[in-house]
Amino acid sequence: MTNGTPRPLRADARRNREKILTTAARVFTAEGLDAHLERIAKEAGVGSATLYRNFPTREALIEAVYRNEVAHLCDAAPALLAQKPPAEALRAWTRLFLDYVTAKYGMIDALRAIAATGGNPYGQSREMIQAAITSLMDACTAAGAIRTDIQPTDISAALEGIALTSAGAEHRQQAERLLDLTLDGLTVRP
Repeated sequence: MTNGTPRPLRADARRNREKILTTAARVFTAEGLDAHLERIAKEAGVGSATLYRNFPTREALIEAVYRNEVAHLCDAAPALLAQKPPAEALRAWTRLFLDYVTAKYGMIDALRAIAATGGNPYGQSREMIQAAITSLMDACTAAGAIRTDIQPTDISAALEGIALTSAGAEHRQQAERLLDLTLDGLTVRP
């Protein structure tokens, strides 16, 4: 391709990349960021050369895993809206947000180290997450399911606060209670 545009990946290369990212997210969450990359390659069903061709460094893999998790989280919003009433879709998405935060929590030191060396692992993540929340809230507002005086940025701040206090897996029940409290506060009462 010209002008620095990367060539699109072949279908098998896309599948391999996705398998690596999915496996890496699971292994990093279970074992920490020092997990052996060769193990990730083996569990993903690819060779080490395939892993290193896609992700030449551990940092590149960690950043890609993070970005992939953000993309999956944000892609879930329209899928949930297609499957559920808006208020149920919002509630389900906030649970996925907790999963995302729990995975990110285990990577936070590595992500900070990547940012400190000039990388930008966060890229457009805040904007993408805000757009997902906005689409869910717009659907809820249109359905008359939530108050109209609450902004998507308010919900983002509440979710971030819950994440800061309850990010670890050991705090999952508390985080879900806080989410329920927050979402119940959004509900339109007759």
